[in-house]
Amino acid sequence: MKIWEKGYSLNHSVEEYTVGDDYILDAALVVYDCKASIAHARMLRKMGILSPRELKQIIRELENVARLAREGKFVISRADEDCHTAIENHLVARLKDVGQKIHTARSRNDQVLTALRLYYKDFLEQCREGIGRLTSALGLFSRKYGRVELPGYTHTRKAMPSSVALWASAFIDSMKDNSKLVAVAAQLVDQSPLGTAAGYGVPLPVDRAFTARELGFARVQENPIYTQFSRGKFESTIVHALSQAMFDLNKMATDLIWFSTPEFGYFELPVEFCTGSSIMPQKRNPDILELVRGNYHVVVSCEFQIKNLAANLPSGYNRDIQLAKAPTFLAMNVTLRSLEVMGLVVGHLRVDREKCRAGLTDELYATHRAYELVKKGVPFREAYRTISAQLADQGTKKKSQRSPK
Repeated sequence: MKIWEKGYSLNHSVEEYTVGDDYILDAALVVYDCKASIAHARMLRKMGILSPRELKQIIRELENVARLAREGKFVISRADEDCHTAIENHLVARLKDVGQKIHTARSRNDQVLTALRLYYKDFLEQCREGIGRLTSALGLFSRKYGRVELPGYTHTRKAMPSSVALWASAFIDSMKDNSKLVAVAAQLVDQSPLGTAAGYGVPLPVDRAFTARELGFARVQENPIYTQFSRGKFESTIVHALSQAMFDLNKMATDLIWFSTPEFGYFELPVEFCTGSSIMPQKRNPDILELVRGNYHVVVSCEFQIKNLAANLPSGYNRDIQLAKAPTFLAMNVTLRSLEVMGLVVGHLRVDREKCRAGLTDELYATHRAYELVKKGVPFREAYRTISAQLADQGTKKKSQRSPK
């Protein structure tokens, strides 16, 4: 039974279209909805709407639903529409009239928001931990190989000497900033929307501060209209933070693909991290890195999808925003998995010292030689032209030596 039913049947095609994939996606939210519903039930008891016995029954059954969900045994059907209806239907089936009391003083709107916020809070903590593990792997890599020098590039051409430590620490520093962005997103979602109903409050004296404390929120999100249009706003903020982490993974993946080619050979990928070709026996392909590189664009597209869905909507709840759930979940899952695999890659990456040394060709030190002249009192522009001319002469001599006599 749908919790909004009014005695008529919905057209089957309309039902399929409006439900979408929510009943599948919501498997991730069941435990969080149960947690929020327990806090809500305790508030209803505090208001005198539930008796002590009824509260105990509801908590017991919600804990049972959460257990079934963790075991993969709680089924959400398309007819349920989402996990929230499925849970309420379960309570009514088991507890009869007692189960029908659980929705007092709330709407499915604030119920959905609360479960999502709790889910996001847990995810963002996992994300920060994933960033931390990758940062640690980069640190270990730097300590092991940091002293090894290798060419630095601009415009994909050799520029100046660099080192493994300099390369790795660039990503360490950026990942620390990404962690701060994730923390900002976490602070933003750490507001309890429970008790705002459909965006205009509840005509009962609900204790929103009580449920916020019960659920571990830092504060109450006060304005009920804002709770509704913060959906989409908060999700795009989360995904923006994730896109910044994926931006770095994209660049790191590109460097590793490039530096591990046979032509460069500065870094070596373990064979167990490479796939093969169905036709070319010699191939060992860095598919994992190519997918990480490509998944940055997946996450960025999710961010813009969410922002575009939330734009141009009037105040109050609008069903359009249901469509933001799938791209948000996709971006979250892709980012967490990408952080994990890149941590594994960095943890098993090797450096070929000989190839790095061979790559340190003479032209990399042109700027150093110019500054040696500067130290002797030569104006920089004169020193620059002097070294440039010397390099041009050397290039001409090498070409003439290669030319047939």
